[in-house]
Amino acid sequence: MAEPPRQLPLVLPHDAALGREDFLVGQSNQAAFELLESWPDWPSSVVILGGPVGSGKTHLVEVLRAESGAAVRIARDVTPQDVPGLVAFPAVILEDAHRGVNETGLFHLLNAAREAGIKVLITSRTWPAAWQVTLPDLQSRLRAATPVEILEPDDSLLRQVLVKLFADRQLAVDLSVVDYLVVRMERSLEVALSVVDAIDREALAGRVKITRPLAGRVLERVQTSV
Repeated sequence: MAEPPRQLPLVLPHDAALGREDFLVGQSNQAAFELLESWPDWPSSVVILGGPVGSGKTHLVEVLRAESGAAVRIARDVTPQDVPGLVAFPAVILEDAHRGVNETGLFHLLNAAREAGIKVLITSRTWPAAWQVTLPDLQSRLRAATPVEILEPDDSLLRQVLVKLFADRQLAVDLSVVDYLVVRMERSLEVALSVVDAIDREALAGRVKITRPLAGRVLERVQTSV
């Protein structure tokens, strides 16, 4: 029998937990997790990690950075002058390519990284076709990259996330409250973090037990505000 999913991408306002042991793996993120775990034995020199906001990309970046010693930069900030320093690292991680890239800088980096035999991870909420890249050679490099996607969490993963978030805050919550939230909330780890934080604050403010009615009120307020 297969082992149940472990770990989770967890970013608490009061205590960020971004270690490998904190990453919960489910069907929605298993492919991405396993690929990054296989570093440096990737199928190509460049991997593009795609996924919506709050899906766990930042957590995976931190896991890879900690395990590989990679340099981490914002994709649009990389210039050709940065390339020699970056390829001196064991790997390079470029974040948020959906916000734009320095085409010349990225092109030189990908070429230099390939020559140096190091891997490059690029994170984005969109795929390269939406980045409005105009350099034909860079387009070619990006088409040759290995894409891997983190999908929205399924019910099982979302349930584990909520249980872990409540437990990390030392909150006693009945599983019926968790199930109530799972079937009603947006499929987003970011929303899960916001909901648990808001429920914690509401219960503390009122010095009351966390119940389904309380959770329902908070959930409606949180999802209306996002």
